[in-house]
Amino acid sequence: MTYLAIDALNVEIGGFALRDFSLNANRGEYTIILGPTGAGKTILLETIAGLHPVRSGRITVEGEEITHLPPEDRRIGFVYQDYMLFPHLSVERNLGFGLDMRRIDRHSAITKVQEAARLLGIEHLLPRMPASLSGGEKQRVALARALVIEPRLLLLDEPLSALDPERRESLQQELSRAHDRLSTTTLHVTHDFEEAISLGDRIAVINSGRIEQVGTVDDIFRHPASQFVARFMGARNLFTGVIKHQEEGSVLSIDGIKIAVVTDRHGPAHVSIRPEDILISRGKLDSSARNSYSGRISKIVDRGPLIYVTVCVPLPFVVIITRRSLTQMALEVGMEVYIAFKASAVHVF
Repeated sequence: MTYLAIDALNVEIGGFALRDFSLNANRGEYTIILGPTGAGKTILLETIAGLHPVRSGRITVEGEEITHLPPEDRRIGFVYQDYMLFPHLSVERNLGFGLDMRRIDRHSAITKVQEAARLLGIEHLLPRMPASLSGGEKQRVALARALVIEPRLLLLDEPLSALDPERRESLQQELSRAHDRLSTTTLHVTHDFEEAISLGDRIAVINSGRIEQVGTVDDIFRHPASQFVARFMGARNLFTGVIKHQEEGSVLSIDGIKIAVVTDRHGPAHVSIRPEDILISRGKLDSSARNSYSGRISKIVDRGPLIYVTVCVPLPFVVIITRRSLTQMALEVGMEVYIAFKASAVHVF
C-alpha cells in the first residue's frame, strides 16, 4: 500500500501555485525532489507539514488523511537548510522540545534524546548552546531534533546546501546511515545530483509547480521524459529531428546529420545523449559505435576535474573528458577531432 499519497493537490501562495500535484511514496522510501529555484519544492514540503492551506486535493499518510490537520498533529519531522534551532535553548533542550509539546514523560524523553544524539554522534554537544556550534553540528542537531519525535514522515529542505564539501559529504553519510537504521519515509529537496544518486530510491523532478517525471535514479538520468528533465539532469546534447526506419536500422535526421537510434518510433521526436557517453579522439576511432563523426572543437570549458568539450560536426555535441585526457590529447579550440557514440546511448522521447 502507498505510504504517502498526494492526490491532485492545489495550493496558491502569493503568485505561485501547485496545480493538480500528485506524488506517492512507499513505506521507508527515500524520495529526492529536484527542480530549479521557484519550482515549488519548499512550498510542497511546507504544505505536507501543514504550514499552508490546501484549496483542493488530498494528502494521506499511512491511509490517514492529514490534509487539514494542524501541524502538531501530523507527526512530521522537518529540517530546513538554515537549521532553525532555538537560540535560547541548549542542544539537549532543542532535541527535547518536540517531546515536551507531545507531553512525553520526562524519563522517556531523556532516553529518546540520548538515543537521537547517539545516532547522529552529537552526545558531546548536548550541554552546548546553538551559537557555539559549527554549521555541520547545527545541521546534525536539527536532524536529531526532527528524528527524536519518531516521525512517520521526514521532510528535508536542502539540508546540506549551506555546508562546505567536507562537512556535506560527512552529513550525507550520516543521513544514509540514519535512514538505513530507522527506515523513515523521507522527502529530500536538493539541487545536488551526487546527493540524489547517493541517497535517493526515487527522484521526482518538478517545474513550475508540476511534476515533470518520477522514477529511479537510472530512469531520470538515462531516460528523461521531457526536454526540461533532460536539460536539468545535464544531458546537454538535446536534438529534435525526424526518425525513419531503414534497412540498417532506425535513423534520426537533423539538418543533414543522421544519428542511428534504437527505437520503434517514427516521425518527429526528441533525443538526448549524455556527454559522458560520447568518445573523442584526435584520430579516427576504431569503434563498433554506429554513430561516428569528424568535426572541430568550438569550445573547451574547464569545470575542475572535468572538462566539457564542444565539437561541431556541424551539429554541436558536448563531450565530457577528464583533465588528464585533455592534457594527453593536447586538445585545443579549432582542432579537428573525431567523436563516436552507440545507438543505444541515444535516448528517444
